[in-house]
Amino acid sequence: MSFVNEHPIKIAILDLYDGYPNQGMRGLRDIIRQYGVENNLYIEVDEFDVRQHLQVPDTSYDGYISSGGPGSPIDSVNEEWEKIYFSWLRSIENWNGSTELKKKHILFICHSFQLASRYFDIGLVCKRKSTSFGVFPIHMLHDGFEEEVFDGLKDPFYAVDNRDFQVIKPNYEKLAQMGGKVLSIEKERPHVPYDRAVMAIRFNKYFVGTQFHPEADPIGMSHHLQIEEKKQAVIHEHGEAKWASMVENLQDPDKIVWTHNHILPNFLLRVVNQES
Repeated sequence: MSFVNEHPIKIAILDLYDGYPNQGMRGLRDIIRQYGVENNLYIEVDEFDVRQHLQVPDTSYDGYISSGGPGSPIDSVNEEWEKIYFSWLRSIENWNGSTELKKKHILFICHSFQLASRYFDIGLVCKRKSTSFGVFPIHMLHDGFEEEVFDGLKDPFYAVDNRDFQVIKPNYEKLAQMGGKVLSIEKERPHVPYDRAVMAIRFNKYFVGTQFHPEADPIGMSHHLQIEEKKQAVIHEHGEAKWASMVENLQDPDKIVWTHNHILPNFLLRVVNQES
């Protein structure tokens, strides 16, 4: 087979699942593979087990996707894997600071998004009062409508949320100094006296993150919703009718399928067309 690109596009996936069974890695692999097929692109993908084996990629990749994962994004302070992870992040920052070199793009997902928010110190990373799990509307802010990775999304759009932690109280002044922007927030909850969590941030021109799971698809979400522990968590928080509605809506092309088909492909497009 001949490809439109002579040299492979190199993508690194940083696996933060710590060996925990998940659908996220499959989702990422599937989207990248499908994007290559649809665009006749030769894409090489390497995976790095950050937490179990202290693996991180070097600076030779065109784009990086850092996954979700279990556990606290706060309690890992000073753990060896986190030191190595942040050292990798600094190395990409330093690379992008060299104006004559091709820039490197990073997408941070869920746990990685929380770690990046801590690293850049652009908001409060804290534990939620209760677990958020399910398919929920995500509301775009003004800058979200201008965000290339969000191109083609509607307001609100729907995404899979699965977290015990959150980022709140964003530091807009510091973000502006970095060239960053808050792109979206969670739904309004007037019945509870809590801050609305940040759901997506552009940290700078080349780094973007989502609190939700843009790689999630009906296959993976259906699997999660049928796990008894997850099912009962949704029913406890939102009622059985909401659980049934989530299952029914998984195949809705305007909900998580739409998000799945836009955000990561848009990110990959930025990597393919990256600027020097």
